[in-house]
Amino acid sequence: MLNIKKQISRLYLSSMLGDLSLTGAWVAILAARGYSLVEIGFAETVFHITSLIFEIPSGILADLFGRKNMLIVSSIMRMIGNMIMICSGNLFMVCISLSFHAMSYNFLSGSGDALAYDSLKSVEKEAYYEKYASNQLMLHRFCGGLSTLCAGFALFIGHKAAYGADIAIGIIQIGALIPLQEIFIGDGGKADAPKSGCDKRGGRNMAGSIRKEFIDCFITSIYFLKKEKKAMLLMFCNSLVGAVDILLLFFLQAKLPEAGMPGWALGFALFFMEMGGILGAKVILKCEKMGYRRVFAIAVSLVVLGVAAEYTQIYVVMVLGGFISALSDDALQVRTNALLQDMFPSEQRATLISIESFTFSMIMIIMSPLAGMFFS
Repeated sequence: MLNIKKQISRLYLSSMLGDLSLTGAWVAILAARGYSLVEIGFAETVFHITSLIFEIPSGILADLFGRKNMLIVSSIMRMIGNMIMICSGNLFMVCISLSFHAMSYNFLSGSGDALAYDSLKSVEKEAYYEKYASNQLMLHRFCGGLSTLCAGFALFIGHKAAYGADIAIGIIQIGALIPLQEIFIGDGGKADAPKSGCDKRGGRNMAGSIRKEFIDCFITSIYFLKKEKKAMLLMFCNSLVGAVDILLLFFLQAKLPEAGMPGWALGFALFFMEMGGILGAKVILKCEKMGYRRVFAIAVSLVVLGVAAEYTQIYVVMVLGGFISALSDDALQVRTNALLQDMFPSEQRATLISIESFTFSMIMIIMSPLAGMFFS
């Protein structure tokens, strides 16, 4: 019998450990190491090209072999990326490190949400998912904010020690993931034990059928999106707003000091901007009757306002712009996630969430190098 409170608590703990880091302000760390904004923008592009390649396969593997297993793989990838960054001495090695971090996000992106939704559905509490998604985003922003708050400390101790501390956190995260219980919802709406395949209804020779199952799972997911065009539109709209917000917050790490912000205040400013996301994730729960189109229109308007604030070169105004951008992004994210989870079939849930991340990566690949020049 699944203890849903323990299951959800462990997912929360894993997310917290995954987001806690001394290297959250990695753009500022790279800038302090002498890399230009154009080089950082290129490295960000490599990150998203890697993510583009591995995003959908990682979701399919989660549906084939278990979401819990892929969460553990995600932690391992993150630690490998940290090890490479410690040894990095040029842009090439930085890009390799970011590629492993991208794969870490790939294996994380669909697995956690899919496991959470199916766990809740197995005890008939799927209506709680929107609150779960809101809490997860608040934890993500808060822990991300704490990580960027440590920007000055990370610069003081150096990138090697900072990334070394992240490796230790990764080990603890794996310990938190091991007790999780794997849950799949079968055709009858009941929890099934995971088997090696998107279709949980029969055994198979793994060596001879993994490729077929992999392809079948992908094709079934694409067929679903072709049939449910609304789901694809929701993915695109959400990813577009999220890309603009993330790029704005990334480049503000380097632009705020240029605008005259004292070094000691940078971490506090980045933390404050992340707190905007927490407010947005909380506020949207109070707006149950507000339609999605209205939520999207407001979110777009606030993100554009945040980007415009960057051009004032007044660092207080720039920070306020980042705050309202994060607020609108997370409010839209919570509403979009809840709508999509209700639409996704369990057998392809992780795959479909990964396709949403794939859409986000495609947008980021186009926008990252442009943003490097745009914000220069």
